[in-house]
Amino acid sequence: MKGHGDEVVLKTREQEEVGDGLQFANIGDLRMENGALLPEVKIAYKTYGRLNAKKDNAVLICHALTGNAHVCGTTERPGWWDGLVGPEKWLDTDEYFVICSNVLGGCNGSTGPASIPPGEDRPYGLRFPTVTIRDMVRAQKALLDQLGIQHLRCVLGGSMGGMQVLEWGILYPDFMDCLIPMATAARFTPMAIAYNHVAREAIMSDPAWQGGDYYPGPGPTKGLAIARAIGMISYRTAELFEERFGRRLQQTDPPQRELDFHSTYAVESYLRYQGEKLVRRFDANSYLYLLKAMDTHDICRDRGSLAEVLSAIEAEVLIIGVEEDLLYEVSHLRNLYQMLKSLYKKAKMLTFSSPFGHDAFLVETDLIGPIVRQVLKQGV
Repeated sequence: MKGHGDEVVLKTREQEEVGDGLQFANIGDLRMENGALLPEVKIAYKTYGRLNAKKDNAVLICHALTGNAHVCGTTERPGWWDGLVGPEKWLDTDEYFVICSNVLGGCNGSTGPASIPPGEDRPYGLRFPTVTIRDMVRAQKALLDQLGIQHLRCVLGGSMGGMQVLEWGILYPDFMDCLIPMATAARFTPMAIAYNHVAREAIMSDPAWQGGDYYPGPGPTKGLAIARAIGMISYRTAELFEERFGRRLQQTDPPQRELDFHSTYAVESYLRYQGEKLVRRFDANSYLYLLKAMDTHDICRDRGSLAEVLSAIEAEVLIIGVEEDLLYEVSHLRNLYQMLKSLYKKAKMLTFSSPFGHDAFLVETDLIGPIVRQVLKQGV
């Protein structure tokens, strides 16, 4: 382990240590972007590494749609970004103090649709107010305030996490040294909204959804599984599906005389598996709320032109895009980068090609890791 001299151990009266290092902070009432007041908001989070004596090594990671605070883990329980974050990894937790929280509206410990409002005995369901990316960021800022974090070395994340990164740079421009948004956009594209629409319809068309009031039952498991399958198709590429599955059959029996619509091909089995796996760990209402937060994301909303909005950013910016990304087209990120440069912002862009498509920011960590480490150490 690398030494850093005297270290500061963070303590807050609201945090509660729970199994696997998950902690909770009550950030109080939160005024949402739509004007609603959400009472007694709880944020689940994890930290990795130690805050040094200078308090200049804190890094905030923002997770994607179905992510959580468990950004890096162990052999027994891997984290969702183990290839990038951890001891002696590209983002070295022996050197940096990493914070990751479950987003507002999520279902992994933070206040969301499945939470029970104060003084009541049943979950919010669809009574939960609409959540935006800006709401998520304001909740994260309240958490950092409680933790005594006054400045961040970096904010980074991909997909929905990248949306949060951009909002951080606009809402709190002097709070961080650098921003690293990956596989994301300044506003959601019509194609991405279309995929999300079909996913929502799959959930809401399941009779078990019951208008969002399915608690404490399992809810629309079939609809959520289909929504996840739709997502998985958009996250990857045709090239990867061809290489991994082709037209391989799961069974070698000859075709039946009677028509059978159940999974036969390997790719069908894969999509079914991914859907069933998500159902075991995610709440359908949270899925709906977070999809809508992505759809409505636009850094220019109620602010002005793109140039006016980006002019507020003070941090250095490293933009990372994937050429084959179907949801977040790399051309949009190039436009964002060019606008930043035209405003004389200190910015750099990395693009790369990968058969993993959108999910490449999670998988291709040996491609993105070196430049992330370089920017953390030396700047853009």
